[in-house]
Amino acid sequence: MFTGIVEELVEVVSVEATGAGRRLIVADPFEETPGLGDSIAVNGVCLTIVAGGGGTLAFDVVAESLQRSNLGGLEVGDRVNLERPMPASGRFDGHVVQGHVDGAGNVLARHAEGDAVRVRVEVPISLARYVVEKGSITVDGVSLTVTAVGNDWFEFVLIPHTLEATTLGTRDIGDRVNLEVDVIAKYVERLLEAGA
Repeated sequence: MFTGIVEELVEVVSVEATGAGRRLIVADPFEETPGLGDSIAVNGVCLTIVAGGGGTLAFDVVAESLQRSNLGGLEVGDRVNLERPMPASGRFDGHVVQGHVDGAGNVLARHAEGDAVRVRVEVPISLARYVVEKGSITVDGVSLTVTAVGNDWFEFVLIPHTLEATTLGTRDIGDRVNLEVDVIAKYVERLLEAGA
């Protein structure tokens, strides 16, 4: 489980085709290199480390993840958000994040509000019902508070730290971002359907 508090912003070192998927290699920023088989959220997508060492971490990204996220569009030199799973004894700073991206949406608008930036992102209709004002959402692996919602969009405000420490600082109109809605809302809906 993750919390949506990005630890590192790193560069993509290599992208290689592997049949229907891709092998993604990124710079390893951690003092202690995570082990083979460990999970890391990359732009909010939970991936398994398949190789490491030499200052890099490698992940195999399957077709499902490529279709639901923006990982398929990554190129060498692009930057990605990294978060390691929260340890059982860790401090819970964001919200419950699984790293199971539900879909993606494009940035529709972006404008400054003093030192902060307000961003509007489209949300697929199939996910819109899970997005509520003042609720939590994960965008590119970043835990955010929703400040406004429409039928097929939502907004959030980025503080200067988030602008500097995550990919959201450089996302512009038209860019595709990964979305993970609140898993608790999905479970409640499923339970209500089962009881109907």
